[in-house]
Amino acid sequence: MATEHEGAGLRLECPVAGRDFIAAGEAAARIKRALQQIGMDPETIRRVAIVAYEAEMNIVIHARCGTLTALISPGRIDIIAADEGPGIADIALAMQEGYSTAPDDIRELGFGAGMGLPNIEKNSDQLSIHSTIGVGTVVRATILTGKG
Repeated sequence: MATEHEGAGLRLECPVAGRDFIAAGEAAARIKRALQQIGMDPETIRRVAIVAYEAEMNIVIHARCGTLTALISPGRIDIIAADEGPGIADIALAMQEGYSTAPDDIRELGFGAGMGLPNIEKNSDQLSIHSTIGVGTVVRATILTGKG
């Protein structure tokens, strides 16, 4: 995990490997710990942790590899999940609760229930998703902290 100070903020960047269920969740946990260490309020930490975990799991489940980045600055936290994967053919459909393209072997592990993107949306103040078939997807979720 790379950590950098950017202006008045902090950047945490964590690589994420596709299909690595042993390490799955570690990047989100690092972001959560960093927020706790700087004294962020518990409700913001909860929301960021959900967004980061769901975004990380989408990389693990669907992509070859990717990066989970947290940009922490006064008033906002941006979680950016960028992957090298199949892309999302229909973003509107993918946003529907319960819709999933996860294969059966992933579902048998208890993942791929189709709640990742809906949970990210519910816990974000702003959400953008850009995807190119055969190239990958970038999900950017912003959580406003009210401290800016």
